[in-house]
Amino acid sequence: MSALSRARHLLSGCAALAAVLWPTPGSRADEPVDVELVLAVDVSLSMSADELEIQRHGYAAALTHDNVLQAITDGAHGKIAVTYVEWAGTTWQRVIVPWTVIANRADAERMVAQLSAQPPNSARRTSISGALEFGSDLFAESGYQGTRRVIDISGDGPNNQGAPVNLTRDGVVSQGIVINGLPLMTRGGISGAYDVNDLDRYYSDCVIGGPGAFMIPVNDWTQFPEAIRRKLVLELAGPASPQWAADEADHPPVVLAQDKPAADCQIGEKMWRNRNWMLDSR
Repeated sequence: MSALSRARHLLSGCAALAAVLWPTPGSRADEPVDVELVLAVDVSLSMSADELEIQRHGYAAALTHDNVLQAITDGAHGKIAVTYVEWAGTTWQRVIVPWTVIANRADAERMVAQLSAQPPNSARRTSISGALEFGSDLFAESGYQGTRRVIDISGDGPNNQGAPVNLTRDGVVSQGIVINGLPLMTRGGISGAYDVNDLDRYYSDCVIGGPGAFMIPVNDWTQFPEAIRRKLVLELAGPASPQWAADEADHPPVVLAQDKPAADCQIGEKMWRNRNWMLDSR
């Protein structure tokens, strides 16, 4: 064997040994958690600056609330992985807080500090389908292995850009991901032109899905902090938990996903295409 061949053989052996002793990041086992949770929050232009701040403060308060922290502690692993995303149109999604483990109050407060470090931005259009696609992709790179994977999506209007939301929902659910909703029926923001009646029914029929999927409607911004707390506790506890029964006894019932859609899942797209009615009516 020539000197060159011996050198190549030696380098090859060293490379193989290094692969065993120092595995690549992608080869390590994902860290187990009870829930992998994507918080997907609407920041479209229909939301006023005050409403955007109410949302941020509501999530920050909920993540550090005693009931939420207790729900985390009660899990089999006693920890969750969560990421916070803001979204608007088809191509406008921003990860505000990357995947973070929360196992105690200190962890939650660190996440809240990240969440509060910069003010929220807003952008045009409303693509719930784009937010769902983006959220589902985040699970592949989380580095965690959750017993359950959940996208928690909030918004104040129907999908009006991107793929049909119900078809996207079905594709995400087929991956074993649960989608829960927080329809904001607050009639706020700079324009109510694209508001729809019964946004809660739209979310129930066209947005949420998967085993145990549910939504909690918000009819007034004063309800928002409590709705977020309830929603997080129920998501973390799971529908089989006694906490569901206790919650139902003290609050209006959550709305579960329906088997047969009745709402028009294309209503947002139709309103956008027919938006010239606003000019014609003057």
